[in-house]
Amino acid sequence: MILDRRTLLIGGGVGVGLIVAYSLWPHRIPSDLPLKPGEQAFGAFIKVGRDGRVTVAVPQAETGQGIWTALPQIVADELGAAWETVGVEPAPLTSAYANPLAGEQGWPKGLRITAGSTSVRAFERPMREAAAVARAMLVGAAADRWNISPRDCDTADGFVINGVRTFTFAELAEEAADRTPPNAPPLRLPGRSRLVGQPLQRLDGPAKADGSLRFAGDVRLPGMLFAAARLAPPGGRITGYSREAIKAIPGVRHVAASDDSLAIAADSWWTAERAANAADAKFAGPGMAPDARVLFDDALAAGDAHNWFDRGDYDATVRGSRVLAATYYVAPSQHLGLEPLSATVRFSGDHCEVWAATQAPGAARARAEQAAGGGRVTLYPMPVGEPAGRALEADMIPLAVRLARATGRPVQLSLSQFAGQNHDHPSGGALARMTALPGAGGITAAWRMRVASADGFGAALAAASGDDSPTKLGKTGLDGSVPPYAIPHVSVEGIAVPTPYEAGYMRGSPQREFAFFTESFVDELAHAAGMEPLAFRMSLLGGDARLARCLQTAARIGQWDGGGQGSTMGIAGCSAFGSHIALVASATIAEDQRIRVHRLTAAVDCGRVTNPSLVTQQIAGGLIWALAQASIPAPEWVIGVPRARSFRSLGLPLLGDTPDFTIHLVPSTAPSGGVSGLGTIALAPAVANAIYAATGKRLRTLPFEVA
Repeated sequence: MILDRRTLLIGGGVGVGLIVAYSLWPHRIPSDLPLKPGEQAFGAFIKVGRDGRVTVAVPQAETGQGIWTALPQIVADELGAAWETVGVEPAPLTSAYANPLAGEQGWPKGLRITAGSTSVRAFERPMREAAAVARAMLVGAAADRWNISPRDCDTADGFVINGVRTFTFAELAEEAADRTPPNAPPLRLPGRSRLVGQPLQRLDGPAKADGSLRFAGDVRLPGMLFAAARLAPPGGRITGYSREAIKAIPGVRHVAASDDSLAIAADSWWTAERAANAADAKFAGPGMAPDARVLFDDALAAGDAHNWFDRGDYDATVRGSRVLAATYYVAPSQHLGLEPLSATVRFSGDHCEVWAATQAPGAARARAEQAAGGGRVTLYPMPVGEPAGRALEADMIPLAVRLARATGRPVQLSLSQFAGQNHDHPSGGALARMTALPGAGGITAAWRMRVASADGFGAALAAASGDDSPTKLGKTGLDGSVPPYAIPHVSVEGIAVPTPYEAGYMRGSPQREFAFFTESFVDELAHAAGMEPLAFRMSLLGGDARLARCLQTAARIGQWDGGGQGSTMGIAGCSAFGSHIALVASATIAEDQRIRVHRLTAAVDCGRVTNPSLVTQQIAGGLIWALAQASIPAPEWVIGVPRARSFRSLGLPLLGDTPDFTIHLVPSTAPSGGVSGLGTIALAPAVANAIYAATGKRLRTLPFEVA
């Protein structure tokens, strides 16, 4: 049985049960959740089984960020469930599970999407309300049995409690299901949490540890063929391949060649991949320099700029003055995930079934429907094993659909590591011209960022929504470009960079790029003014108490030495995703001319913390990922695609290169913020500032260029 059709639990399976949800509805409104005989539905998110098991239907994709634990933990806390009885299952693909923050983020409204560190921010409130309704119904059923007021009851550890009297959820489930849900039951008061704030065990942890969790490439169907492919560059085509070489390999069952792809289906994936290698497909594509920076240089010099943000009057303030200027560049970066791009498709008459890892399941299903010619499509979203964002587009589905239809058999299409790199949709990249005017006492009076950028996130959203028109450089492309400092005169101008490659979504981007520009340039301004970098930042923060507290905390715990000449320390402070982070880094350049990061001390204010273990995991993981992205060489480009490289040749940081970590969570009662991308944004500027303190060399390019 495929994973997405079963419930993932800490302890055992789930029986038939009670479904409860949070919105207002007439009695026994139909639910989007599939029900077994005897199950009763009242909404969208929670099941309470006759055996007392609590199952939470989670709309968001588990990409390693822990959302299959965080959202159930919120539900269990509000409901009063015992954690060992809680399980999780993917929510069905209906409009009820659209991301509530999509419109606010500038994304297509109604889109179900896991991106931008929004999952807890988007679903914490709906999940709490759902659990409060369920709790009120269970309490009401118990109170009726005891003939007392529901106000005299509470829930804890899977029981409804009145003094020494108790009923289990299992005993009350069916009776509670017949009750009319309350309109607006009260939520638990702050400070009464039992599970929120605790470092509870991850629900997906045991299955990942023992290998039983199935990913897209693990799907196996009767009679299935395995396929490999070579894909043409964007705007390019395949010009030729060797048919004879393919015929010489036994086990090949089907060859599909078109202008944009060569796909081979065989009895095993290794056979299909051998045949694809032997075919030696030739491609034609758009001309492109090996280094993508020329595209950004040209756009910054001659592109049409539009005003993204203005405060005060930058031009009038700097007129007749000499400004401090610097140019920073972040190259497009590859995802380099270990999980192969994969999709499995099976046709049964006009019914098409698709198994694929996706962060936007509705959009992925729409791709399948289009490829299937409008036939009925069932999509089974699989867990995502590549955490940097490549699964947002799920673009292997159309070709897999065509292969399954042509062969009349189930087909699993998987790209090799090299083919996947060639077909990667890297982060957009950005080039910024920074200028600022120091004011009295070194305080910055005016600030301008003129940035040329390719909006990878916007391009991915356009593809997900079926919009093939050129993407403008809007909110998704310039989010995070405004500095978090109280500078009176600020101007941000954006220029869209036309690229021959297909940019895509990358975890933490574009905030990662803008944090590198801003916090590195702030460090330059501090040194130009002869001020200590932390004190300089504190003088500019104005009323941003949360970021100021993070900076002070990181400096104290990290034993900040001022970052002056001869130090090895750098500091950076960033705000993104409704959260704040400050990072103190200790780094040097080793004899082999590689950057060595010795210690990282982070202070994080992400508002109300659901699970501190998940937060620290995500911050640490983001820092390590960002260190790798800052260390490996930028991709080399050929006819609009990145040249594939072996992992061995990339110079990725090894286990022995991992710095010492200290991650401190600053207590906060603010609303929950996002953390999945937070650790990725502070690493590069903190390390670059540390290298300047240690060597006097200013690093203005990512990946770092030390030589």
